[in-house]
Formats: sequence, C-alpha cells, structure tokens
Amino acid sequence: MSRRTDRYPVKKNNSLWHIYQTVPFFKVVKNFIVIEIARITPFLSVKNWLYRTFLRMNVGAKTAFALKVTPDVMFPEKIAVGNNCVIGFQTTLLTHEYLIDEYRLGEVHIGDNVMIGAQSLILPGVSIGDGAIVSAMTLVHKDVPPGAFVGGNPMQVIREGSAEKKEVEMRWRQ
Repeated sequence: MSRRTDRYPVKKNNSLWHIYQTVPFFKVVKNFIVIEIARITPFLSVKNWLYRTFLRMNVGAKTAFALKVTPDVMFPEKIAVGNNCVIGFQTTLLTHEYLIDEYRLGEVHIGDNVMIGAQSLILPGVSIGDGAIVSAMTLVHKDVPPGAFVGGNPMQVIREGSAEKKEVEMRWRQ
C-alpha cells in the first residue's frame, strides 16, 4: 500500500523555500526546543509529558522513547504512538517531506506493543500495526502489518505476523 500523504504543489523555487508559508516560524522554534530537551532527558515519563503537552502528540501509556529520538519538528501533532511501545535510539518520525515541486504531509500511526529499532526512519503517511517489530536502521516507507518483523533499506517483510500470535494478542487486550 502506498503512503497516505496530502500533496501540495509549489510553483516557484523548491518547496522548502515556502516552509514558513506552510508552518508558523514560532511553532517550529517552540517544537525544536521541546524536542531537543526531550531527546536528551533520561526520564521516560518527562519525555511523554513534553510530547503530549507541548507537541500535542498522541502517546500511549508506558511507551518509551529512547535517547535522541526525533519526532517531526513541524507537524508532531500528526504522530500517534500506542501503548507499551519502544522507539529506539536516534529514530526519526517524519510527518512532512519537502520536495522540489511539492511538499507532502501525512500522519504516522504506530500501534500497541510495537518495537522500533535504533536509527530507523519512519516516513510520513505510514501505519505500523500492533505487535510489529522494526529492525534497527530500517527505512519504513510503507505500512507494516500487525505482528510482522520488518527491516532494511528499503524495508522488507522478514516474517509475517502469525494468526496464532494475533489471536493471543487479541485475548491479552480483552
């Protein structure tokens, strides 16, 4: 499945030259400061509080963002992370991409009990299903099925989620 992004064409110069017509300057400054503080704080509950309070991210209970994780600085409110997830060291979660002739915006949805390995890059408009595992240094450029194990650049499905595992997860959630 292709990524779900909204596309906005630009007529003159590359789209990054239009940045402050697409997002307020002081929003970016505030988000940058909050993200930099969260990136280096070792306190998981403080990170989650900063993300929820100042960036309007939807962050589930007991989700853990490792050191140096970078949520999107321009549109972090388009990120939703479920319960009991681990987002690995130096992972980047993007909800925007500025290209030559257009810019694109898309939400990122990460389900419950998801593990994302270190230095992964999540592109705008993707969903990562419940119980999925993303190996380290993966470029997530399309949706990840629930329970799947994926990895690589570009991302490949290494192992599909089993029906038995999905059934156990459903019973566990009830």
